Amino acid sequence: MSAAVIAGLLVFGAVYLLMQREMLRVILGFVLLGHAGNVVLMAAGGSARRHEPFGAPEDLSTVADPLPQAFVLTAIVIAFSITIVILVLAVTGQDDDDDTEAKPEEVRS
Repeated sequence: MSAAVIAGLLVFGAVYLLMQREMLRVILGFVLLGHAGNVVLMAAGGSARRHEPFGAPEDLSTVADPLPQAFVLTAIVIAFSITIVILVLAVTGQDDDDDTEAKPEEVRS
């Protein structure tokens, strides 16, 4: 239940930041969306009914599933690399999207 609330709050924050105009806030929105996806992947592994992934338990059905953990680790690496690419594009890109409407002197008849 708590993983669903955390994922919902992260998605809410991500959508809020993605709706902003500033590029840094949009990038932070993508980062939050990546974190929400990671929380959903970890919750899909059924972490509430499982124990630690190490040791020698008597019942193998209680051992944590390593597959969701591997998916999350891969997703973290991919999200980090995409964040770096987006930051580089934001820094090297043109800053010509300040106005939402054309100025009267720029409108051609």
